[in-house]
Amino acid sequence: MKLFITGIGTDVGKTIASSIITEALEADYWKPIQAGDLENSDTHKVKSKVSNSKSIFHPNAYALNTAASPHLAAEIDRIPIELEKITEPTTDNHLVIEGAGGVFVPLNHLDCVIDLIQPDYKVIVVSRHYLGSINHTLLTIEALKSRKLHIAGIIFSGDENEATESIILSKTAVKCIGRIEQEPYFDQNVVKYYADLFRDNLKNL
Repeated sequence: MKLFITGIGTDVGKTIASSIITEALEADYWKPIQAGDLENSDTHKVKSKVSNSKSIFHPNAYALNTAASPHLAAEIDRIPIELEKITEPTTDNHLVIEGAGGVFVPLNHLDCVIDLIQPDYKVIVVSRHYLGSINHTLLTIEALKSRKLHIAGIIFSGDENEATESIILSKTAVKCIGRIEQEPYFDQNVVKYYADLFRDNLKNL
């Protein structure tokens, strides 16, 4: 199973969700494009929070120095992002693939993050409540559906907002995999706790 983790925007909890899913399935992890913070990248963060010994952490296809939209980071680094050079790692294990920001974050002048999502991927959308998040979540799901991509489910992250979550689930008919509370910190123990909670739902995707 190949799971592509995307968000409704930046800083909504994709990396924590990716850590939990990787731990729950003892999956491999791959972030195709990392922009900025190379010494403490999302791959480093996920690896530090996963405690099983089976997961393999595959190198980025592009590791860019500037913390910015990938298209701008690539322009500053003078390394153009080309989709055909982004090769999915070979593994016999489950693979968790973490996107960058939301689905229409540009990679270059033609392609966006959504163009990384292959037909055999199952997409998990991470949503976090804020003013406007209903719109952003519905737009994200509508965009994925318009490409006929398989939306496996949604994970809610942060403080619960029942009104927001219920209307999103009602309008989209997308399965809720679970919710990640606004924890004071996330370490291996907290990630393992959520992994245990989410495991059955993830295995049944």
